Amino acid sequence: MVVANQKGGVGKTTTTVNLAAALAIGGLSVLVIDLDPQGNASTALGVEHGSGTRGTYEVLLDGDAIEDLVVDSPEAPNLRVLPATVDLAAAEVELVSVVAREGRLNKALRTYLKDHPADYVFFDCPPSLGLLTLNALVAANEILIPIQCEYYALEGVSQLMQTINLVKGELNDELELSTVLLTMFDARTKLAAQVVDEVRAHFAEQTLPMVIPRSVRISEAPSYGQTVLTYQPESTGAESYLAAAIEIARRGAKENS
Repeated sequence: MVVANQKGGVGKTTTTVNLAAALAIGGLSVLVIDLDPQGNASTALGVEHGSGTRGTYEVLLDGDAIEDLVVDSPEAPNLRVLPATVDLAAAEVELVSVVAREGRLNKALRTYLKDHPADYVFFDCPPSLGLLTLNALVAANEILIPIQCEYYALEGVSQLMQTINLVKGELNDELELSTVLLTMFDARTKLAAQVVDEVRAHFAEQTLPMVIPRSVRISEAPSYGQTVLTYQPESTGAESYLAAAIEIARRGAKENS
C-alpha cells in the first residue's frame, strides 16, 4: 500500500506509521519501506537512520537484498522497517540513468516476500511524484491518499490520479486507489465539515468512515521516537488510527475471502 499525496503536510508519514503499528499490534505482519529522504517514518518507528545507515538507498541503487537491511521496530512485534537516510535525496538523480529504474523496488520486494511473507507492506513516499514514488507505485497493489480537512484539500489529487492512471496503463495493471483517509479534522470549523463532504462525494467508496482529528498528541509522538499508539494510547488520535486500521484490515479480509 503506497501512502501518497504530492501535497506536503497532509499527514502521509503520520498515517503510514500509525496504521502500520496498529495492524502489527493487532497481530499482523507489517513491513514499512521508508522512501522519504527525511526519514521521518524511521524516526517515528524508533529505528536508527543516521548517515551511514544502510537501507532503501542501497536496495534501489546497489541492488542489496531487503532482508539484509530491514530492522525490527520497538513499536510493535511483527513490525519491520527498511530505513531511509538523507542519501535517498540523490537517488532521484542517480536512478535516471539506471536500466529498468521504475521496477527496482518491485523486484527487490518480490524477492524478499518469497521467504518473509507480510500481511501488509506500506511505502512512505516523499511529497513529489518523482522516481522514488514511482518505484513505490510499481511495487504496490493499492494506494492510500491522506487528505487534510483544510483549504485546497483536493488540489493536487487530480495530478496524482493522472500519475496513477499512467502507471496503471504502462507499468502496473494491479494498482488501485483503495483508500482515502481524512486527516487533521477540526470539528470546530465549518470548513472541515465541508471538506469531508466534498471528499466523500469525490471518493464515495474509498473514503474511510472515520476521520483523524487534529491532535497535539499525534504531533508530539515522533519526537519521542514513537507512534501515537504507544505514546498516548488513550488519546483520540490513537483511537482514530486504530479504528482506521481495523477498517482497512476488515476490507482486506473481505477482499481475500
